[in-house]
Amino acid sequence: MTVVTESETRAVRRSAPPGRPRRKVSREAVAAWTLALPFVVLFLAFTAGPVLGSLGMSFTDIKQRDLRTPFSVNGVGFGNYVKALGDETFRKAAFNTAYFVVIGVPLTLVVALAAAVLLDRGVKRFQALFKVGYYLPVVTSIVAIAVIWRFVLSPDNGLLNTVLGWVGIDGPNWLASKTWAMPSLIAMAVWRNFGSAMIIFLAGLQGIPDSVEEAGQIDGAGSWQRFRYLILPLLRPTVLFTSVTTGIGYLQFFEEPFVMTQGGPLDSTISVSMATYDQFGFGNYGLATSMAYILFVVIAVITFIQFRLLREK
Repeated sequence: MTVVTESETRAVRRSAPPGRPRRKVSREAVAAWTLALPFVVLFLAFTAGPVLGSLGMSFTDIKQRDLRTPFSVNGVGFGNYVKALGDETFRKAAFNTAYFVVIGVPLTLVVALAAAVLLDRGVKRFQALFKVGYYLPVVTSIVAIAVIWRFVLSPDNGLLNTVLGWVGIDGPNWLASKTWAMPSLIAMAVWRNFGSAMIIFLAGLQGIPDSVEEAGQIDGAGSWQRFRYLILPLLRPTVLFTSVTTGIGYLQFFEEPFVMTQGGPLDSTISVSMATYDQFGFGNYGLATSMAYILFVVIAVITFIQFRLLREK
């Protein structure tokens, strides 16, 4: 019988290949995961789950009647996307949305920046009152705003046509005209939304030290030169934030045409969000979700371009 000594046993253990070290889970990690677990479950149940579910629906021919018989749903690949892009109403909605964004976003930012500069430099005494007044439309119900703008844009006894009549101009039927309906909605959207961007611009302006302008004055720069070459570059992060948030909001514009024109006249104010909403109403869930994801991709691409163009170098 062979006797193995203790020294030989230790030598065998040292010569054996090392195994994978066992990772110890700290009490802090267990406590952190325990606290985060409710949020993770809620995120999976109410955010990630529905998003992935709707993405899957966009590749099927699911309709409202299939909700009771889900096994009858068939996959159609990119068929819904091709159908959406080929639909005349959707293309018109995409054009109207682009029209609304290209005109509305720059106009909103310019008006917001001008109001912020006016409050920061010119009207400091009643600044709080003006800030509340300009921001009030942002938090006002769209229904109440629609009542006001219908009074302003009414063709018969509206405020705008009455003022135009004083100078001999016969105003059109603003909301019933294919030419003027969209500009009317843009004006309404700018009036309603510029207060939000103005508050952010005002915070950005107040964060710029006075020494910057004082240095410009010492160098002999005028008011416009100081604003153009000193203040505006320092506002670049603020401009980026407001342009991104305003652009995303305007790409999804829905309330203004839904309340004021119902997309008319002759689909001249229908938006992508309205076209998507209509397809949901018709029970074409697969087609509607594909339209929603097309809009999502467009928003992601435009936001990426904005970051590339306006990010701080």
